[in-house]
This record gives sequence, C-alpha cells and structure tokens, in this order.
Amino acid sequence: MTSTDLAGPWADFDGHEQVVVAYDAASGMQAVIAVHSTVLGPALGGVRMSIYADRTEPATAAHQDALRLSRAMTYKNALAGLDHGGGKGVIFGDPGNKSVEVLHAFGRLVTSLGGRYITAGDVGMSVADMDTIGQTCPWTTGRSPSSGGVGDSGILTAVGVWQAMRAAAGQVWGTCDLAGRRVGVVGAGKVGSRLVGHLIDEGAIVFVVDPASATLAALFKQYPQVQVLESTAALLGADLDVLSPNAMGGFLTMELAEHLSVPLICGGANNQLASPEVAGVLAARGVLYAPDFMVNCGGVIQVAEELTGCDLERARAKVMQVFTTTEKVLVRAQGTGCTPVAAAEALAEDRIAGRG
Repeated sequence: MTSTDLAGPWADFDGHEQVVVAYDAASGMQAVIAVHSTVLGPALGGVRMSIYADRTEPATAAHQDALRLSRAMTYKNALAGLDHGGGKGVIFGDPGNKSVEVLHAFGRLVTSLGGRYITAGDVGMSVADMDTIGQTCPWTTGRSPSSGGVGDSGILTAVGVWQAMRAAAGQVWGTCDLAGRRVGVVGAGKVGSRLVGHLIDEGAIVFVVDPASATLAALFKQYPQVQVLESTAALLGADLDVLSPNAMGGFLTMELAEHLSVPLICGGANNQLASPEVAGVLAARGVLYAPDFMVNCGGVIQVAEELTGCDLERARAKVMQVFTTTEKVLVRAQGTGCTPVAAAEALAEDRIAGRG
C-alpha cells in the first residue's frame, strides 16, 4: 500500500492536520482519509464509499468530500460534547460491488495512522462492512453487537434530527409541537425512514421522495399515512413547513436557496450546503437552516459508545441534548445577527479552545 500527504490543488483546504491519499495495488482500493483535528481527542468520523457518478470529476469530488466532511466532524463532535476531533474517510468505488480485500486494505490504512483516526460507517457502508474492516483495524466503530459494536448508527441520528427540528420549530413558530406541520423528507434511507416514524408519531403531515422504489414501498407499508411523491420538484412544490434533506450532500444549491420559500430546513444529510455562501442567502430570505453538523450528531454519539462501554441508553440521553444545543445556537445567532452556521461553528470553537 502506498500513501502520500495531500498537497497541490488541495492546499486551499487549510486547517487539516493530515490528509492521506492511498492506493492498494493488490486489492485496487483507492481511498482518502482526512484528519482535520485531534485537539479534543482522536479524530472520529465515518467512511463512505461512492463512485461519484453524478460529478464531472469524480476523484476530485471524493477528495473534496473527505476534506469538507472531516472539518464538519470536528464541529459536530465538539458540539456533541465528545472528546474527539474530526476525521473522514472516502473509498472511491462502487458500494454495490465492494470486496473483502478492499475493506481489509482500508482497515490497514486506518491502522497505519496509529489511532489518530477512528473510523465508522457512512453512506455506502453497512454494519457488516464495518465488521469486515474491523478484522484488520482495531480503530473501527459502527460494528454489529456480535463484533463488539452498537449496530446501525441511523437509529440515534434520526433521534437527533427530530429533536433539532422540534427546537428549531420553537424558534420559527413559538411552539415545538410538530403536529400538523407539513414536512418534506428527501431520502428514506436508514436515517430518513426512522425520522419519518418520529414525525408520524408527533402527528406531522409527511411527504417523502427517494429514488429507490423498494425503499419507498417498505416505508409506505410501515407508515401508510406518508404521502410518497414522484420527484424532488414535486416535493418542493408541496407547500412545506419543513424541508428535511436526508440523502447525499450538496442538496442546498444557491439556485434553490434563492427561490425556496419553506420556513425551516432541518435534515440528517452531511454537507447539505453546496457552498458556504448558501447559508447567508437562506438567512437573508428568512429561511432558518439548522446546521447539519449540529443536528445529525446522533450517529457519532452512538458509535463513540463502542469506545466507552456500549451503553445505548447513555448515548440516547446525550443525543436528546441536541434539542438544548439547537436552542443555544439559534439564540446565539439571533442575538449576534449571524447565521446559525456561524453561531454553531463559534460554539464548537469555544469548546475546542477550552472556552466552553
């Protein structure tokens, strides 16, 4: 296996402690690991696998994802009260055609960093995949209970998004009650589908869109109250109170931000803003955007438990505090006149610097 510190065109992504690009000739594994910060402790963050088929420069997109998401993990872990910095891994490949050899090679890559980066599951990776990575890497979380893990991290991720949505609703409408609110959920995967359950239990009116018909069919069977729509455009035209992105990143583009009329955006997807400037546009138009790295921390809180005793009730109690964190961030944003993203980053930086 060969690896090199990232340089050249990636130098613009400053502030990272270490970025490694690797290729394993034996398995064909191509991967990048970005370690943004270890100030609070070892970097913790998931590994995703994708071929980035929708991007004009797929390899570049993979590297940029690792860099942006590792920075977000630093803030996410700080806001979540975890003693971890931020890191992210990306395996460049087809998640539907992964091999044991590729996963083992990635595990060896993580192991070569000596514990500076602890990996977990993310998009395109299953609990079983994390078990396989764990066979060559002691710094692996998101594993099955039979392998010493806590299982699917989507369970508590959805809880955190739900709690953040309730807190943000209080800011927008003066009540945290989501009953009767029209919520549009983009993506019905392991987080989105569970979020739908929480929303239905609260009495919300839920609209869902997802490219996988089987996923939608399973969701509708469980929750026949859900209104399944044929496209994202149809969902955006459904006169929503809340838009909840729960699929891949980059959903909130500048074009969408300039025309979106929904009062609140709160979802579990990572890296939702296509560019940092989108946050300012949304705020200027009166759209409250709950920063993704603040609301979707439930998964990392859950997998961090594998390092301290696998107490899921303790993890759930910590995830429920996302409600309080969201309130604190939104009050700070309102009081200082900054965007919620800037307020959340400032709160995280306070903790990293020992001020909070």
